This record gives sequence, C-alpha cells and structure tokens, in this order.
Amino acid sequence: MATTYVGAIDQGTAGTRFMVFDHDGRVVASAYRRHEQIHPEPGWVEHDPVEIWNNTKAVVTTALNDAGLDATQLGAIGVANQRETTVVWDAETGRPVYNALVWRDRRTVDRVSAMRDTAVADRIRETTGLECDPYFSATKVEWILDNADPLKLDRTRADDVRDRAEAGDLLFGTVDAWLVYKLTGNHVTDVTNASRTMLYDVRDLEWDDALLEEFDVPRSMLPTVRPSSDEAYYGYTDADGFLGAEVPVAGALGDQQAALLGQTCFDPGDTKNTYGVGSFCLMHTGEDAVESEHGLLTTVGFQLSGEPVQYALEGSVFTAGAAIRWLGDVGLLTNDAQTAELARSVDSTDGVYVVPAFDGLGAPHWDCRACGTIVGLTRGTRKAHVVRATLESIAYQTRDVTTAMAADAGVATPSLRVDGGAVKNDFFCQLQSDVVQTDIVRPVVDETTALGAAYAAGLAVDYWGSLDELRWNWQVDRQFEPSLDAETAARKYDRWESAVERSLDWATDTHRT
Repeated sequence: MATTYVGAIDQGTAGTRFMVFDHDGRVVASAYRRHEQIHPEPGWVEHDPVEIWNNTKAVVTTALNDAGLDATQLGAIGVANQRETTVVWDAETGRPVYNALVWRDRRTVDRVSAMRDTAVADRIRETTGLECDPYFSATKVEWILDNADPLKLDRTRADDVRDRAEAGDLLFGTVDAWLVYKLTGNHVTDVTNASRTMLYDVRDLEWDDALLEEFDVPRSMLPTVRPSSDEAYYGYTDADGFLGAEVPVAGALGDQQAALLGQTCFDPGDTKNTYGVGSFCLMHTGEDAVESEHGLLTTVGFQLSGEPVQYALEGSVFTAGAAIRWLGDVGLLTNDAQTAELARSVDSTDGVYVVPAFDGLGAPHWDCRACGTIVGLTRGTRKAHVVRATLESIAYQTRDVTTAMAADAGVATPSLRVDGGAVKNDFFCQLQSDVVQTDIVRPVVDETTALGAAYAAGLAVDYWGSLDELRWNWQVDRQFEPSLDAETAARKYDRWESAVERSLDWATDTHRT
C-alpha cells in the first residue's frame, strides 16, 4: 500500500505554494509560483482570481510530479489563504465579476473615514472584534457591487452587478472560499476567514444582519461557515479534474491562524509572529474572546470539529516584507540578501527612523491615512543607515503589538515563536529579540502556514489523532535572546513612537491613499 500524505495550498499575497507533509510534519514536496500585483490607481491593489486558480493547479501538479507522488496518495488537502482579500463571482459560470480586492487595497478609505466616529464603528468593534478599516472585506465587497464594470472580466454578462447579487446570481468569499469552490464546487468558508470580513459575529458565530444591511451585502452571496478542521469535509476534488482523483478538502484557515496552528500554539498565552508581506502577531486566548483596549483585534484562532471555537488577540502590521521590497524598488538593494549585509555594516541607524506606513498603519494605531515617513536624515546618512532603519521598523512594529498584548492579557510575552521567509536570517531574528526584548524562537519547519493548513485537514481525516500528537512535530531550530540592555531598547523605542506620530493622518487627498 502506498504511503499517504497531507497536502496544503498556501495562497499568499505574493504567490501560491503547495506543500506535502508526512506524518512527522516533514516536507516531502513543494512548489511555488508568484502572481501579478495589479495597481490600477495609487493605493489600489488587485489580484486576478483566475490567475490564482491557474497557479494553484500548476503548483499542485508540479509538486506532486517533482516528488514522484500520485494524487491518490493525498489523504486530504487543506487551504491557507490571504484572509481579507475579496472575490465575487458568478454562481453559474464560476467567472469573477471583477479582480480580487487585496487586503492591502485602500480605495474605500473615504467610506471607512465617514463611519469611524459613528455607531456603526462601535457595532463593528463589539460584534466582529475588528476595527472599522478598509483592510477588511465588507467595504471591498460593497465597492465591487457598486462599481464593478460588468463587462471587465465576464464578457458574457452586461447586466448590473448589484442586480445580479440581489437576484442570487453572485457569490462572495475570501480566497479560501474561491479555491474551495474551484476544487469542490461547494461554497464554503471556515470560521477564521469569516471572522475577517467585518460581517461576522465572532461570539454568536453567525453572519450579522445589521452589518449585512449596512454594507448592502445580500445574504444569498455568503458562504456556509464551517470549522477550520471539518470531519464532514468541505467536499472532494473532481476525479475528472486536474488531479484525476477524489481527494477530501477537509480544512481551511486564514494564513495567520494557520501559522498559529502550525506553530502548535494550542494553549492560552502561546504567541506567534509571522513575517511576510505584513507581520501578524497572534496570542491564543482559549475559549475567551478577549476584548482589546489597546488597538488589537479579537479574532477566531481556529475550530476543530465538534469543539468550541478557540480565540486569539491579533496585532496586524500591514508592512514588513513589503518594506524590504520597497528598498529594492527605490534602488537601495539589488536583492533581498543584501539587507543583512548592509544593516550589519553600520553599528546603528545614526538616528534614522523609517515608518513604512505604505498601506496606512494597522495595530495599534489604525490610521488608514498614515503614510510612509523617514526622519532623522543628515548629510552623514548613507543607504546602510536607511536599510538598517527599515529592518528595525519591522521590529518596532512588533514591539508595538506585543506591548499592547501584554496590556490586554495582563502578562508579558516571555517568548515569541516566529515564522515566514525573513526568519531564515539570523541577523533579523537577533534584531527582533533586541528591540522587542523577548526571546525569539525559530522552529525547524518555518513554513508553518502551510503546515497549519495540513494539520487542519489531517486532523479531520484522522491522519493525526490529536493536538497532543502534533506537539511532538514542533522542534526548535534556534532561540535568540536579547543582547541589548533594556534601558537602551526603551530609549530607542521612545524615538520610534515620536517618528510614528509624524506619519499619522498624512494622506488627506483620496488619490494618495
């Protein structure tokens, strides 16, 4: 009998990865493909859902072929996704009516600003655990229904998009729902992704009628909400489709919650930080949906079949790896590998601070009009100082959210489990430890987003028997301890807070947001 494995689709902001894991959580196959970042106007960010689907099929088949595996050896498939990114498609044809609006997209800033000081914003916070912000899906789907050109992507239909939605002809979902639909034909999302739409009651675990009415989103568009690990399965792949086999699709989570599961943060207080395009710190709070008083989000962490929802506090930082990419865009780097080399070449930033608020500021500030800022420049400033300051900005933003978490939870974070591409860099990890003043723990398998999606699917099909069994798979690669004294770290952090103040509420022209 052939050995079986579990596959995970990790559909992220920059690209799509498929990974296959064995019972010990080891990677046995992997493939990755980038997709286009579409910017029709400043501050607008779109992806082509069809390109994402085609890339998904490509990476799945490539990974299996390269490893000499057959699709019949997959016991299940799980999906991790870029959460708030919003897709609307035709229920009959499966064609998108518009490009996906990415979580980074800021075109609805004016809509959000008009709600910020109203009862609607209070209801959003109390019901969904989220801040009223363009980051989330509600204003994105509203914008698509009100503004999408019906002929832009689906040239077979010219009738009004909102009329089609009201008639029940259109479906809405985050990218997990889009992929599950394409894989199985079923319109399903999981509870973690539903909790990121700004339309879902995270305590009553149902779509909120008042918010659906506020954003004029027909209930008929909404996916069915299921556990993150679902023993009833979301559906099966088509035996006549691209895989040529019926494989259960049995788990899905937003990418940050998938990393929480992949980092085995199963106990209240366990905390992880994922460094990707953005940086997202989650603390598991158990069955308690902790209400933040310091600018964090209350979100669903994960749910296993037949078990209560597990919650988390989240600090969402919009710009982390994207700041490194910006250094290359403006010619300060020729490749990402230069980052640590240049940063090491100077002892400090020489007083330079970079606030990379390219997409506004998330937690704990929630300023959708903040803009990127560099302060402290002198004639002695060199590009190495700016590069180091950009790296440090990622650490300072992490300290922003871990400080808020300590205040909300009443306990400091003794260690932070980290993952994402940046943590392969020892210099970066040590910098995080020095600035945040906590231990940074890097696991052996740092692709924990895909691993978490695999865990969710594998638990649903009994490939793994329990969470305790998964704890044994998590192993430490290296732990970094602070080498900078606390007083110096605090003084530098105070200056960071002053720099942030100068970036706030800058973009008053809607075409610059």
